[in-house]
Amino acid sequence: MTKSVAIIGGGPAGLMAAEVISACGVSVALYDAMPSVGRKFLMAGKGGLNITHTEPFEQFISRYGKQKKEIEKWLMDFSPDTLLEWVHGLGIETFVGTSGRVFPRCMNGSPLLRAWLKRLNTAGVQFHLRHTWIGWDETSRRGRSPCVSPKTSPCAIDRRASVERSD
Repeated sequence: MTKSVAIIGGGPAGLMAAEVISACGVSVALYDAMPSVGRKFLMAGKGGLNITHTEPFEQFISRYGKQKKEIEKWLMDFSPDTLLEWVHGLGIETFVGTSGRVFPRCMNGSPLLRAWLKRLNTAGVQFHLRHTWIGWDETSRRGRSPCVSPKTSPCAIDRRASVERSD
């Protein structure tokens, strides 16, 4: 039996979860209430998508104040340099602004999002748009929607996701 996961939400975190999980050979179904994914990502990039900063790591991490120790652990696994490698791996050229911030050459997030979605499609991620998560269904193996198969478990939680088509 092939392992499968349902991801609820098509924002940057959901898309990254889909990429990481699908790279492990797990079948991924991503559900989102909107008609397209990454909408807030595009809005964040309207004035120029600030990808990261080029300052030395110690200076960069010091900006997180009281949360520095916790966030430093995360950034050791996915550093600003790793993020830039990931962006360049999508074929997106970047430049460093006078502030030291790194931006896509085109100054917006659309090409990056398109390249990312192409990568996810190639990896076999299935997108289910205009679906609303309505909670956990403890009573049925199939949930409340025929879109969620009995073998799909949300993110390592031993329950079934219930989603309804919202159109």
